[in-house]
Amino acid sequence: MGGAGRGQDFGAKRIDAHPILGDLPASPHVTFSFDGSPIQGCEGEPIAASLLAAGIRILRTMPRFGGARGGFCMIGRCTDCMVVVDGVPNVRACVTPVAADISVRSQRGLGDEDERQLGERRA
Repeated sequence: MGGAGRGQDFGAKRIDAHPILGDLPASPHVTFSFDGSPIQGCEGEPIAASLLAAGIRILRTMPRFGGARGGFCMIGRCTDCMVVVDGVPNVRACVTPVAADISVRSQRGLGDEDERQLGERRA
């Protein structure tokens, strides 16, 4: 999943001060992996926020034609930010908190079926 949305930060930055909320409290930084690459995130922030701050915009692909998707609603109502977390598919990255050493992968297609096929190919 190279190209736009991967490895280009497009001016990405973590928000640490908000015009209305003021300075946001500091959280310890942790490292987790996304598609095998180490990512720094703030413990407890949504996975999607850490990925956006790292310049990653593409989180999954559509089942039928493989179209790229990222965050859309960012409040857990849609399915555009689905990722695979520690082998579990269909996890909403926008509401799932970052923790040290979790393994996050971009989800291809519907997740379950695709994950089983990946497992069969690896065996």
